Amino acid sequence: MPEEMYAVVPVPDWATGMTDLHAHAAPSLLPRHGDDVQTVAAERSLGFTTVVLKSHEGSTVERAAIAGDGVYGGIVLNSAIGGANPDAVEVAARLGGRMVWMPTVSSRTHQAGAASPELRVHQGFELGPVDVVDDGVLRPEWHDVLDVVAAHDLVLASGHLSADETVVLFRAAGQHGVRRLMVNHPMMAFLSWSSAAAEVLERLDVRLELGILPDLLGDADHASLLLTATYPTSLLVFGGDLGHAHHAPPAQAMGPWLRRLEARVGEPVARRIMTTQTEELLLP
Repeated sequence: MPEEMYAVVPVPDWATGMTDLHAHAAPSLLPRHGDDVQTVAAERSLGFTTVVLKSHEGSTVERAAIAGDGVYGGIVLNSAIGGANPDAVEVAARLGGRMVWMPTVSSRTHQAGAASPELRVHQGFELGPVDVVDDGVLRPEWHDVLDVVAAHDLVLASGHLSADETVVLFRAAGQHGVRRLMVNHPMMAFLSWSSAAAEVLERLDVRLELGILPDLLGDADHASLLLTATYPTSLLVFGGDLGHAHHAPPAQAMGPWLRRLEARVGEPVARRIMTTQTEELLLP
């Protein structure tokens, strides 16, 4: 659907100075609403001052550097970047990157659940597998990656690892001194979220990502907003995961979702989640 056919839905008055940790833009092997400049402009028009560009294909660090102030990038450790590649993480960090995502379309969990409804946005885009956990133990090649993440105080995001894999990873990350930990769209059904995982991750001071695209794709029982009732709201952050051209753009999706967030937690908490809590996870 052409962009001009989407209705613009106003965001609440309090929605200013916000941060989005998860925005997709072209160029991409998946269809996107716009390129980096267009995507950042669309988010700024809705009250976002800080935006993180994400690409399943590799690094957005260089792209973010030319997209304007308040735009950050990171690196996704799929097979296209070499999987557990500490040199790639080092380069991304030294160029100003702030995020390191674990494998997404390369994760065994993603590939096992590729036919699930919530992953239909990735149909037609496949990469080779990248292994992270064997028999409940983090594979040895990932420890060097964790050292680089810790040395540069980067955000380590779970990508498309399952809840159980994420627990293994984040326990090890803490032992390496990684302080900024976030679970991507934990409620998506293929990731097998559980109360047991939630208990461990809360003890590890892990942030959970509230997102809009997961709530558009999943059923009511797997909406990310349900986390506001089961996990400390002080540990919730925002990553919209918008940008896919076959689903609503920010101008249409952001306003209604923010109002649902406000209805669940109240304006002051909603504002904190969307502003200071999310920005403080991203930036030193």
